[in-house]
Amino acid sequence: MSRLFRSNHPFHLLLYLEWILLGVALLTLFVPFPRHHFLLPHITPRGGLRFPLGIFLSILALAGLGLKLPIHQSQKVKALYTCLGFLLCWTTVFMGGRFRDFFTPMLLIVVIRACLLFPWRQRLIVASVAYGSFLVRLMTGVQRIRPFPRAGPPPPWRGRGLSQDLLASLQLRSALLFGLVLVFVLLMVGALLTEHQSRTELAAANQRLRQYALMIENQATLQERNRIAREMHDSVGHSLTAQSIQLENVDVWMATDRAKASDHLAKARSLGKEALQNVRHTVATLRNNPLQGQSLSQALSNLTQEFERTTSIQVQFATHLETPVPREMAAALYRLVQEALTNVSKHSEATQVTIELTEQEMELFLNISDNGKGFLPEKNTTGFGLQGMQERTVALGGLFELQSQPQTGCHIQITIPRLGEA
Repeated sequence: MSRLFRSNHPFHLLLYLEWILLGVALLTLFVPFPRHHFLLPHITPRGGLRFPLGIFLSILALAGLGLKLPIHQSQKVKALYTCLGFLLCWTTVFMGGRFRDFFTPMLLIVVIRACLLFPWRQRLIVASVAYGSFLVRLMTGVQRIRPFPRAGPPPPWRGRGLSQDLLASLQLRSALLFGLVLVFVLLMVGALLTEHQSRTELAAANQRLRQYALMIENQATLQERNRIAREMHDSVGHSLTAQSIQLENVDVWMATDRAKASDHLAKARSLGKEALQNVRHTVATLRNNPLQGQSLSQALSNLTQEFERTTSIQVQFATHLETPVPREMAAALYRLVQEALTNVSKHSEATQVTIELTEQEMELFLNISDNGKGFLPEKNTTGFGLQGMQERTVALGGLFELQSQPQTGCHIQITIPRLGEA
């Protein structure tokens, strides 16, 4: 049963309103009119009402056409569909009598459906045809006023020549009223279509945004995975390789020089501890939220204090933030400082590090400097720390600048915009 009434109508509310209007029209078919109506009633010679089978079928046909709007069909099919609607409207006029009263609401239904099928130019053409049809029906369909029964007083205008003036006034008012109704229908359905199109475009944009966010998330995950793989290769892999060499030396000197063998064994133990520490550090960087509910300033302060305890490198940390930093940006800044400190401890041979995080004119500035041995940036082809920091900065839409020379330390300045946070 549901398949029988399945509809491709884009606005089921309009379809239901059309059916309600046509249903009311069907009910009026069975309401008897007095014999002496203002207009000639549709009465059989014997005085009884005929069953309006023709108009009944016309109304049902017009209602059924609303189930299958040719929205995705060609312009010719849409034009034929609209012409069929007009033809069903004119059948009410051909029926004669009071059935002509159904002509106007059926015209409005055809105009509403045309608004759903055509752009504005074709809508105006259909509305013009509907208005012209109404005028033709109004000028040719109204019959002469029949005389009232002889019993009772005559109407006040009888014999004064006012009947034609009254008829013309009614025709003019009907034409103006129908024109206003057509304009209202065009504007109402046009606004409804515009709102529906905006919602559709917004839903499509949201879908594209979700897909783009998923793609960025996958790409960021892949970059983070590659970064961790390179870090483990550079740190853990190097430590384990060196440990393997020391263990081989232990095997060589075990029989001839136990002192040297013990020295190599101690070095192998130290390298094993270093590898374990690097593994723990790598696992720690995999946490989803490194801040753990702390503010960025607190998290960075704890990070620098822990760095001082484990490396004996002094850190001067200062922060000047006027507004809180969003969680995603704060986590990225934390990772940047963490990677910078890791690079300092591994490669710089520095004794002091300066970290400053400031905010100015909707931009964040992160400055990291050390007094280490420095290097030539163009010849730095090993490691991944600086590359990872640059990738994180670019992902935030920021700018990564590095200055370093041998024996002059290293200075990094990162600028990140805070646009669009509100």
